[in-house]
Amino acid sequence: MANPTLRDVAEAAGVHAATASRALNPETRGLVNAETARRVMRAAESLGYVPNPIARSLKTARSRTIGMVLPDLMNPLFPPIVRGVQDVLREAGYSGLIVNTDNDPGVERSQVGSLLSWHVEGLIVATALLEHPLLEELHKQKVKMVLVNRRPEKVELPTVTPDDAGGVEMAVRHLAGLGHRRILHLAGPQTTSTGVIRARAFSHAVRDLGLETDPALVERCEYWSEDEGARALTAVLDRGTEFTAVVAGNDLIALGCYDVFATRGLRCPDDISVVGFNDMPFLDKLRPPLTTVSAPHHQIGVEACRMLLEAISEKARPARSVLLPVSLVARGSTAAPTSR
Repeated sequence: MANPTLRDVAEAAGVHAATASRALNPETRGLVNAETARRVMRAAESLGYVPNPIARSLKTARSRTIGMVLPDLMNPLFPPIVRGVQDVLREAGYSGLIVNTDNDPGVERSQVGSLLSWHVEGLIVATALLEHPLLEELHKQKVKMVLVNRRPEKVELPTVTPDDAGGVEMAVRHLAGLGHRRILHLAGPQTTSTGVIRARAFSHAVRDLGLETDPALVERCEYWSEDEGARALTAVLDRGTEFTAVVAGNDLIALGCYDVFATRGLRCPDDISVVGFNDMPFLDKLRPPLTTVSAPHHQIGVEACRMLLEAISEKARPARSVLLPVSLVARGSTAAPTSR
């Protein structure tokens, strides 16, 4: 066969072209099943496949491209972070490639492999879990990465996060100042550092302020979603747990509370006050407008991108973490408790 192509190799090996590309690239071969990689390399050898000079040069030449890995493009948290990244990339003469994982580890592995096959110089990752084998693998392969909003436990990587603990303490102190004593925390997923840190901060704040501590006043959500917030609040109400206010793990979970208020005939804040976290767009348009902790998401993107570009240009730069300040935005969803 004259001048076999990558597609020819992929067909001979019975795999997708993207898989063949990853298998033939030493930097991404670890993302492919070992037997599949051997099959692809045997097919390439038998066909006499030689990568074109431009593709081959990308191994040493700088692509001036970075990849961004998001768990959910529909989450309003991420657009301002992406905008911050893009603002820095534009100034630096770089481009960005964005992939969405839908919180699926298999999809994430495939999407990251695709980014690496495009020879991105580094990754900004917003999907990290406390236990995250893929990040450990990529770190061992010396892939340059910066994490946003997350801190995995087993790998030392640069991170840029809002002050989650400080923000939750602000929320609890705000409610306590209004006179609330029994406050419910709808905690985020405990598989994420964000969920763990915010839940721990809630417990500390309640104890430090002398409020009522009751295990029934913490309900864990499996996802950072409106539906899960509604499910969790419904479960607490059905158990008959008494409380006058809610600190939600994030704004989406808080929106789930609003859904339950509507179906149960509850008034906010007359019956239950609610505080969210993140200050997503349009929260001031809700009825009532949502009190929330505002995090500087655009600045998170800016700082993460700057850190990644620094790591790319300075190979020996040690990992460091940046914690950005947050603020409480008091709106109409919180008020002094009334008898119910």
